[in-house]
Amino acid sequence: MENILKEKSYAFALRVVKLAQYLNGRQKEYVLSKQVLRSGTAIGALVSEAEFAQSKPDFVNKLSVGLKEANETYYWLDLLHEGKYISDAMFGSIKPQIKELIKLLVASIKTAKENIKANQ
Repeated sequence: MENILKEKSYAFALRVVKLAQYLNGRQKEYVLSKQVLRSGTAIGALVSEAEFAQSKPDFVNKLSVGLKEANETYYWLDLLHEGKYISDAMFGSIKPQIKELIKLLVASIKTAKENIKANQ
């Protein structure tokens, strides 16, 4: 599952970079775009870091921080949508991606925690 998570979080990060470019260029919005750019790209970075975690608890910690970043990203996207910086169509197309990442992270964390318990 981690490969799927890595691929999807990377693809999402690219999409967030393009969204930030759109927000800066077309909407002249700079504050929220920085927030969504930071949290949206952090997800993939943390998933990538988790790949070389020092231990199972470190792996869980990195994915847990990634989950927090994903949740924060969802917040910023919702705020951008409600604030009319992104259209219903734009939000409707990115929302399933962030929700899927959240589900994948939750499942990966749960599995890793179960493996830790099983090996104790």
